[in-house]
Amino acid sequence: MALGKINTFIDIIKTETTKDSEGFSKTKDIIAASVRAYKEDRFASEKWANRATFSEATSLFRFRRLPNLDVTTEMVITCKDDRYEISSVRDIRNRGMYVEVLAKKVVGSSG
Repeated sequence: MALGKINTFIDIIKTETTKDSEGFSKTKDIIAASVRAYKEDRFASEKWANRATFSEATSLFRFRRLPNLDVTTEMVITCKDDRYEISSVRDIRNRGMYVEVLAKKVVGSSG
């Protein structure tokens, strides 16, 4: 991964559920960070074949680790007009410099 490939802007979002005075639940998106990332969509390559355990993942994101934010599977990534649920988070080479996220694209139902 070259530094020149980190050129996709993403938002890392925390979703917060609150209840109003009548007891109905509302979800609210809170942007935890906006960063540049390397994005790779799933295709038939040897790397993606080795990721068979995460067959639901449709995209891979790599970005610099943020010092005050722990990215978890409870968060969501938005990129352009797409939304991705985080399936796994991993520290690349355990150096604390870069984070790799496997995510599944959220597709709304029509009808």
